[in-house]
Amino acid sequence: MKDLTTLFTALADPSRLRILNLLFAAGELCVCDIERVLGFTQTKVSRHMRYLRRTRIVRADKRGRWVIYSLRNPETPERALVLAGLRRIIEQAAVARKDRSALDQDIRAGCCVGASLCSNTGGAKPAERKTHRTTTRKG
Repeated sequence: MKDLTTLFTALADPSRLRILNLLFAAGELCVCDIERVLGFTQTKVSRHMRYLRRTRIVRADKRGRWVIYSLRNPETPERALVLAGLRRIIEQAAVARKDRSALDQDIRAGCCVGASLCSNTGGAKPAERKTHRTTTRKG
């Protein structure tokens, strides 16, 4: 029961729900992607990602200078059920649909559409930008 309490506490924040919505849609994202799409500061994104990592909802993979976040495989059937239900519920929210639309635009433009947010763009035009994500948006 303690594990479920921890999980629900982690899910009881609108910012974390918006971040999870993006991860459900994209599979994996860097902090700069989340900053750009949600309009959050790097500090705010990092704080929420640290909380989601501590509660074993997301994992972080270091790739060069970037940390790429993705959803962890649920450790228990109960966690799997809660996260699957959350995904279906959150997809219906207007804010979540708007965020996913912004994410789609961000992905089409390449990584770090806001060049000032991440040094990965090097001031390149959208067509010249390279991504440090290794996968594209899931289905």
